Amino acid sequence: MSQDQSYTIEEVAQLLKVSKLTIYDLVKKGDLPVFRVGRQMRVDRADLQAYIQKRKTGTTPAMSPVATSPKNQSKIIISGQDLVLDIVAKYLEKRQTMKVLRSHEGSFNGVMAMYHGDCNIASLHMFDGDTGDYNTPYVKKIFVSHAFVLINVVSRRAGFYVQKGNPLQIHTFEDFKTKSFTFINREKGSGARSLLDEQLRIHEIAPSMIKGYTHEEMSHLDVASAVANGYADVGIGIEKIAKLIPVDFIPAVRERYDIVLLKTPENQQLIEAVKEILNAPDFQAEVAALGDYDISQMGQIMYETL
Repeated sequence: MSQDQSYTIEEVAQLLKVSKLTIYDLVKKGDLPVFRVGRQMRVDRADLQAYIQKRKTGTTPAMSPVATSPKNQSKIIISGQDLVLDIVAKYLEKRQTMKVLRSHEGSFNGVMAMYHGDCNIASLHMFDGDTGDYNTPYVKKIFVSHAFVLINVVSRRAGFYVQKGNPLQIHTFEDFKTKSFTFINREKGSGARSLLDEQLRIHEIAPSMIKGYTHEEMSHLDVASAVANGYADVGIGIEKIAKLIPVDFIPAVRERYDIVLLKTPENQQLIEAVKEILNAPDFQAEVAALGDYDISQMGQIMYETL
């Protein structure tokens, strides 16, 4: 099977003229089979055609190899971009009762996907300027009528991507007031965007003062690459990506990277599995070996409803 005979989740959403979250929901329910190429989910063209035909006529298409997984195998969708989530997925799949799929949404979009029932585990790193806290203020408001548990995965440094040598001498958010540069932003709903916007509010900096504020990219990697290639002078993201792209990293904050799960009877087994994995010495050792992660709070409950 070649990739030319398959589609990305985004392409399927465009073809069917629905949102990506709708497609992820079809995948989660087992209605639309997928396979993975690296970190990317793809849909075979024949499976998409079979899905459309079934909905059109009510007939049942022949089962494809992907669709013949055991009926007792749970499908879990984890939302978020950090590499550590791929390791979580690997450990969950080792249990053999869980098929894990990855959605690479930003923090807020991932949490809202969970709110609407489109993912099982959502990661987030959202700074609240009023409290100085990460994540907890947001999930308490979003899930005000839901029982949930917020668990720490790692802490990591976030800051500025600048060109090698930091020629513009960007060091703090105060420099946004006094220095002229071209910025490259993250999309609305991402954790990096919430950090930037909250810091601009705290420092009383109008977004309109920042050249390039409206230019958005969808990942830390894209932002760092844009800076490295000279399309922008400054971007915002996490430290680890700066080890992969030829940019300098200027730390600004240490952020808490958590995951949230809804406390439902259906999720009880999943919650216990995640807790066990995050507190397992072999898992913690594997994450620590990656470097640039603080695992001192890994597995700790940051907030939990009764």
